[in-house]
Amino acid sequence: MIKQQRLSAERSRQLTRLLTIANTANIRALMEPSELAKVIALVAIDIGKGGEMAQAFPALWPKVVPHQGYYDIAVDWFTAPDVSVTSFDVVDMLDTGASLDQDFMTYLTCLTELHKRRRKYGLILQQQPLPTMVQVSPRALMEYGPDFPPEALASWLTWRKFFYDIDNRSAQETGYLFEPILAAAIGGEPKSARERVVRRADDPTKGRQVDCWKVLPDGTLLAYELKLRVTIAASGQGRFGEELSFARDCKSSGAKPILVVLDPTENDKLTGLQAAYHEAGGAAYVGDAAWSHLEDEAGATMASFIERYVRVPVASVSSFEKIIEGDTSKRSLILRDLQAKLEGNQLTISLGEHQRRIERHEDQSLATDADDDSEPGEM
Repeated sequence: MIKQQRLSAERSRQLTRLLTIANTANIRALMEPSELAKVIALVAIDIGKGGEMAQAFPALWPKVVPHQGYYDIAVDWFTAPDVSVTSFDVVDMLDTGASLDQDFMTYLTCLTELHKRRRKYGLILQQQPLPTMVQVSPRALMEYGPDFPPEALASWLTWRKFFYDIDNRSAQETGYLFEPILAAAIGGEPKSARERVVRRADDPTKGRQVDCWKVLPDGTLLAYELKLRVTIAASGQGRFGEELSFARDCKSSGAKPILVVLDPTENDKLTGLQAAYHEAGGAAYVGDAAWSHLEDEAGATMASFIERYVRVPVASVSSFEKIIEGDTSKRSLILRDLQAKLEGNQLTISLGEHQRRIERHEDQSLATDADDDSEPGEM
């Protein structure tokens, strides 16, 4: 296949977006073309077009074809460099894939975003600094005494804060990922408050953030609120007022509000939210109905993405929590024994008989006190 010697400006921008893992003040990382080619090959196999791609690229395909599903593949397989795979190969694969399925690029965009967020979080696990005594020693006032001598208490406070930090970062990365990929999968896109597709009823000069904005062929405007769960935490009262008013703001802006909550756990706040959406002429989908709505809106190809990459992992982990005596407010989970060990630059986390090793290279620019006492936002 003859390669052009220069990518068009549009192709260059597309390739840059796909290859960029992170480009922030603290983390900058790019995929190699061979890594992106492997993700493209996964997409082709997922949608049943692996044979066509293998035929189109007989020399390239053996270098990039996966032999397992995405979640079964170690990250080292993706990151192993292969300089023989070039950006021009990637562009040719993109063109071929797009010709095979109309949703190929949407599927690829979603899987690439998932892969990049996972890769970025892997870098965070390697680089997130351990907290300092300046940060955690005041908390000793809560536990200083006979249970832990000072040396043990110092370790306990440090480990506890470190796990909080990396959990907070995980929640942030999940939030950045969750809404955009579901929006793309159902044929919409997120809109910022600045774009003002939905305006505040009490101040039309101000807009509302919309998780997914979608225009139907008949001109109907849909404004989605996509949530993993709705909690009853008292700390979220102000935010809950904003969530209730979103449905009204959508109605006054000429859009139909749609609430999608994946967690089926009922509570008073969720009941109130559903009522607000129905009163505004909208709709609300919770639990299994939410998953079904997303998959119906997505179409066959993207529904398979939602099922394979979002619903199955969430359901698989959630299945270990058991409801007690049929009461959804009472739940139990048998936890594996936890051990954390730091030797030199190697962090080892053991859960029962399972073990994960992380090579550590701290980056002090990732240390911050800004989120010490804040909880990750609801999604």
